[in-house]
Amino acid sequence: MFKKPLLLSLLGLLLQPSVHAAPVSPQAQETARYALATYPEPLIASLAKMISFNTVADPAVPFADNPQHTGFKRYLAAEAQRLGFDFHDHGHVLVIGMGKGSERVGVITHGDVQPVNPAKWARSPFELDRTSEPGKLLGRGTEDDKGPIATALYAMKAIQDKQVPLSKRIELYVYMAEESDWEPLKQFLKTHTPPQVNITIDAEYPVVTAEKGYGSIKLTLPPRTALPADGGPMLKSLTGGFFGSQIPEDAQAVIERAPAALEAAIRARAQQQKGMRYSYARESGTLTVTALGVSAHSSKPEDGVNAISMLADALAVQPWQGTQAADMLSFLNELVGTGIYGERFGQIAYRDGFMGPMTVAPTVLKQQGGELELNINLRRPQGKTAAVLQQQVTAAFDGWKARRQVPAALQVQIGEPWLQTDAPQIPTLLSVFEHYTGMAHPQPVAIGGGTNSRLFPNAVSFGPAMPHTVYTGHSEHEFITEKQLLLNLQMYTAVLIELAK
Repeated sequence: MFKKPLLLSLLGLLLQPSVHAAPVSPQAQETARYALATYPEPLIASLAKMISFNTVADPAVPFADNPQHTGFKRYLAAEAQRLGFDFHDHGHVLVIGMGKGSERVGVITHGDVQPVNPAKWARSPFELDRTSEPGKLLGRGTEDDKGPIATALYAMKAIQDKQVPLSKRIELYVYMAEESDWEPLKQFLKTHTPPQVNITIDAEYPVVTAEKGYGSIKLTLPPRTALPADGGPMLKSLTGGFFGSQIPEDAQAVIERAPAALEAAIRARAQQQKGMRYSYARESGTLTVTALGVSAHSSKPEDGVNAISMLADALAVQPWQGTQAADMLSFLNELVGTGIYGERFGQIAYRDGFMGPMTVAPTVLKQQGGELELNINLRRPQGKTAAVLQQQVTAAFDGWKARRQVPAALQVQIGEPWLQTDAPQIPTLLSVFEHYTGMAHPQPVAIGGGTNSRLFPNAVSFGPAMPHTVYTGHSEHEFITEKQLLLNLQMYTAVLIELAK
């Protein structure tokens, strides 16, 4: 549970709706109106150019040699120069600055993106699509996190155009490996002095002051050659998922010697599931069941429909034995199920009053050589120590392993949750959000995702996604609406003025 000083600090933060900053200043409002009137099309054009660079990390190509990353960096350098800002290339970290002053305001973003399946998109995910769904800007990075980079640049440009007098320097940080490797940023911050006050624009509104800890469970099953003794149906393979921080929308099972009655039972069970689509193919007695769910960011499993979990449930129409896939199916149905809170996984489920429940989501199930490997993503709040959680995960696994009598192996990684209680800019951010959205008395929130806020002093997240909406980053349908992009432009312009004036 909370330590007492932390609890008191958090309660003080949550119970102060009357401590908001002064109303948004006329100068901030005027400059935000100017940004909205002047820069919508240049902003979208800049976003389109950023989207065109496939900045997914490539394990086979070193970062410094990746032409997509170097091309993106060159574009940002040229864009900064064209807009009248200074630009500093620190390798993985780019800093675009405006103004002078010993005190600085930092805006933290990232230029890399998650992997993508082009077959899932109406047009290339690396081509900004404004026409397939009118009002939406579709493309990888539109919401996470190239849209925010472009928006921050044009907020800064509007402030510069209007010659708003600032006492603090504004610095836009673009990190190029947020989705794959935080170590270069940690090393950079060992020798670089960051701004005194920072906002990360890589999450949601109104203000994010807490993030769950990232964790993972990896189950590995060795090769197995035994077959069902009775010559009945055999679950030959079970696979699904794309990458570790995406709720999987694809999964597939291959069943040999599958009678028509078994297929009928699977179809009937699958039809009871909401949000799932299935296809069935037969060839020489082999049945292939293909499941299609809904992808989402793994920090918000409630926004997706997990194809791995749902397919496992659809197959639970009979006992399965004798294969790796059968053992994996047993694990999924006994310890994971179709819920998202770890309710079946021994005693691991818990929740925190502010940060919410831990979520447990299988994300990738694949053959790795002769082994079958399942990766499960955890997002955990405060309220339970890593040691206790690890012990509970292990105990549940050991119990299943003994019942199933299978030589499985388990690896567990438990990350720490993060909480910010005293960043001085929180009242200002809440005031700007309330002014531009009309949502009365907004309060800080917690998220399941992890941002670079936790590496910078006095950092909290501010957008770009609205509360109570589906976050599309990491999904195969990533977009930001033009309306939201322009609302963000106004809010970022006003916030930067209020924090730096």
